[in-house]
Amino acid sequence: MASNTPIVIAIVIAIILVGVAAYYIATRSSTTVTTTLPPTTVSTLTTSISTTVSSTTTSTSTTTTSTTSTTTTTSSLPPGAIALPYDASNHTVFLYLAALSTGNTFNFNGTSFGKLHVYIPAGWTVIVYFTNEQSGLPHNLLIVQNDTATPNSSDVGNDGKILLYVGTTPSSYTANGLISGQSASGSITLQPGYYWFCCGIAGHAVAGMWGVIIVSSSITVPYATT
Repeated sequence: MASNTPIVIAIVIAIILVGVAAYYIATRSSTTVTTTLPPTTVSTLTTSISTTVSSTTTSTSTTTTSTTSTTTTTSSLPPGAIALPYDASNHTVFLYLAALSTGNTFNFNGTSFGKLHVYIPAGWTVIVYFTNEQSGLPHNLLIVQNDTATPNSSDVGNDGKILLYVGTTPSSYTANGLISGQSASGSITLQPGYYWFCCGIAGHAVAGMWGVIIVSSSITVPYATT
């Protein structure tokens, strides 16, 4: 009996080891690791990407270019008249004026003391573009429904009703204007009558910086004379 004891012990140990191994294998095979994101997160992210891609691939950009047609004509104009650009479809005339750096300091397009006359059909809109090319003085441009034949006050507001301010404001026109190289624009629709265009800075119009606008139903196309 004693001689069989080591054999019995070995068998018992072998049985125990087999049982332990079986338990370990069974336990390990039943363990599961979860790595999936929550369904709502995945769904939201997918929808966002899909929308972004769809918008990027299907959206288009359209550029529309509009062209304004202007006309200049010399027909039906008096001798020596200067044709002005205009758009007959909407009764608009484009008036380009500048304080030039040559000649008299107080000038519009080189003219002074009402020498430049602009003729416009009644009811047309005037778009004025004014540039100060001088380096020494500020200037602005006003359109005035005048009460006197010529400016005779340092403040042209005393000589008529100011209808348009270009390069200045109603409260500062006697002192402020455009400095060298600056430009400004404005527009107004004029009815039959006589008007001035002038610089509103105190004393400039009296010194010669003014011209005349004549508006009449007998005028068919806009023009200017000097």
